[in-house]
Amino acid sequence: MDIDYSKWGLTEIVPLNRIKIATGKNMEVAWSTIPQVTQFDSADITKLFKLYKKIKTKLSGTKFSLISFYIKVLTKMLREFPSFNSSLSNNKDSVVLKKYINVGVAVDTDKGLLVPVIKNCEKKSLIEINDELNDLGKKAHLGNLKVEDLEGGTITISSLGGIGGTNFTPIVNPPQVAILGFSKAQDQLIL
Repeated sequence: MDIDYSKWGLTEIVPLNRIKIATGKNMEVAWSTIPQVTQFDSADITKLFKLYKKIKTKLSGTKFSLISFYIKVLTKMLREFPSFNSSLSNNKDSVVLKKYINVGVAVDTDKGLLVPVIKNCEKKSLIEINDELNDLGKKAHLGNLKVEDLEGGTITISSLGGIGGTNFTPIVNPPQVAILGFSKAQDQLIL
């Protein structure tokens, strides 16, 4: 049922672009067909952050992201827990375990949320992953992603590092079975 919001004040109708419409439909399907489970936890990344700053200094002039580290760690974890790098078969009577690791990274653009995929992460160095992350991020913001840049993800990373916050519940991107969400890294006193 359409509601006439204008009876309470001025309104403006702004049509959604095709990316936002597709994202909304995909999230609605995901939410209603995939069991959504959220686990919040914290990790001490003091040593990782020191290494990150050291590498960032050495690569001055190149954008270097903590997400590159997260992808490398996630890649190692998926080797140990392969059920997170899988999909349910079409007839839902088996699980497809993938021997490759293609990590989708959620990118918020002016046109909407896009998830370009870094393929074969298990074969790439930290620097190669970072370079590809930067390249795909630029393409996403410029609207230059190709369909193949968005296909084949086996798991997704979503990060709210840019806007902050402490916890959030990202929605699994079908046919994947898991998504990993990171909030902004922060200094914390632990007694």
